[in-house]
Amino acid sequence: MGIFDFLTGEFIDVIHWVDDTRDTMVWRFEREGHEIKYGAKLTVREGQAAVFVHEGQLADVFTPGLYMLETNNMPVMTTLQHWDHAFQSPFKSEIYFVSTTRFNDLKWGTKNPIICRDPEFGPVRLRAFGSYSVRVVDPARFLTEIVGTDGEFTMDEISFQIRNIIVQEFSRVVAGSGIPVLDMAANTADLGKLVAAEISATVAEYGLSIPELYIENISLPPAVEQAMDRRTQMGIIGDLGRYTQFAAAEAMDAAARTPNSGMGAGLGMGMGMAMAQQVAQGAAGHATGPWGARPAPAAAQAQPQAAPVAPPPPPVEHVWHIAENGQTSGPYSKARLGRMAQEGQLKRETYVWTPGQDGWQRAGDVAELAQLFTILPPPPPPPAPGA
Repeated sequence: MGIFDFLTGEFIDVIHWVDDTRDTMVWRFEREGHEIKYGAKLTVREGQAAVFVHEGQLADVFTPGLYMLETNNMPVMTTLQHWDHAFQSPFKSEIYFVSTTRFNDLKWGTKNPIICRDPEFGPVRLRAFGSYSVRVVDPARFLTEIVGTDGEFTMDEISFQIRNIIVQEFSRVVAGSGIPVLDMAANTADLGKLVAAEISATVAEYGLSIPELYIENISLPPAVEQAMDRRTQMGIIGDLGRYTQFAAAEAMDAAARTPNSGMGAGLGMGMGMAMAQQVAQGAAGHATGPWGARPAPAAAQAQPQAAPVAPPPPPVEHVWHIAENGQTSGPYSKARLGRMAQEGQLKRETYVWTPGQDGWQRAGDVAELAQLFTILPPPPPPPAPGA
């Protein structure tokens, strides 16, 4: 090998990066002591950026395209090297390729519950999780603020920090939103956009952006979810007495179908005796005596007395919340609202809400409260004689 071939082999004349890992954010072009040849070709593909660091200083940033490394293409490095004219000798610089594509399907979630004040249930603890995407929008800032001299920087090295930022802003936004827990499922898209907007300024300092942020689920503690499920079941059941009879019949049928079951045999025997007794009573009602006479009238026989019907449960009194000047207060009973109406604290235009009501409404438009404004005090008594 001649000296010319040796020197030619020591020079780098083609610089590019092809990534197939899908999680590498920054990759340093390894030259292994080789020098970059004057006029070398630099290929920056779509979704990439190339950052030159010369003698510890960040120099030029190249966006997608094909470049011939000459003085006119490297203005910052030319200034650092005091190249007044076109140089012909090779040079040494560190080249970092930065991926500017989106990194999708990244997960976030709350490690500890978030305590919020719900207008219907009071203080509640919420958990949430979802996904987000991130991309590098300022390669130079990202390299100086986060990567440093790391030769291969992956998404896992910064995802933990971004998750902490998302959880912090999500906790603050949800706690101050005032949205009821039962209505959060219908507002997850708006909450996600609001959280993404709040964290954009913070991640911009790292040279990053959050194009998308999704809230996949907001959940309550298991005990609270079970209580809500029971409440839903009671609303579906309606008549508790008929449901109890139906549940008992279902249990008896299931037990009777179980083979070799003492409980099933007992229930089956009991059901058989009850059916036999009903058949016997029906037959006795149609039988006649030895001379064709009918048996004694039913009035003479002992008749079972019907169990007294329990009175219906008392009506549930509604409690009301009041919204004034962007603040909510309550809950108040109807009697308390009546006193507030007499004192002028509650007006027809005041917005009120009670559990089960579709949004906030004016007090004068609610039939249950409208009567509070129509009750007038009686006329004053006449003055005493001689007064």
